[in-house]
Amino acid sequence: MAALTFTLDPKPDPDLRTDIVRLWVDVTNAGGAVGFVGPVTEEEVWDTADHQFAGIAPDGPDRLLVAHESGTGRLVGALFFESMRFDLMEHWRMLKRVMVHPDFQGLGHGARLLAEAERVAREWGLESLRLTARGGQGLERFYARSGYREVGRVPAAIRIAPGDDRDDITMWLDLR
Repeated sequence: MAALTFTLDPKPDPDLRTDIVRLWVDVTNAGGAVGFVGPVTEEEVWDTADHQFAGIAPDGPDRLLVAHESGTGRLVGALFFESMRFDLMEHWRMLKRVMVHPDFQGLGHGARLLAEAERVAREWGLESLRLTARGGQGLERFYARSGYREVGRVPAAIRIAPGDDRDDITMWLDLR
């Protein structure tokens, strides 16, 4: 298994932003559920990515966590911590765009990325993490192995294509 190096709040310079968009495209086109349905191009992802990048700042409410392969420096995975920007919900964060490159899936890197997110959240004093998953892909089982439990499901909330509606599943990790 390749060693990973995690970086919280890397400078989102043009190279890193491009690498993350390429990761996003590769994950989507391999069947990943990160906001798009493949096939998708970089151009199609950039608007959403720019919006996601706009909210991140060191010591801000929204943050970025990336994982690189230690030997090569290749981007392996990424996720965003997102605040609800509401004082009554500042004790937890939403994880968005949890991505591991298809070349590295099945090696435990996704679980390691989630474990690092949990470690960071505990260090910040957060009490919980939340994420959503697209139904029909077994993602809830993957997240459950990392301690998340399903706390809600909206039937047919995600329309993949006409006649292919999927549940929007909310998963919760209690850190207390």
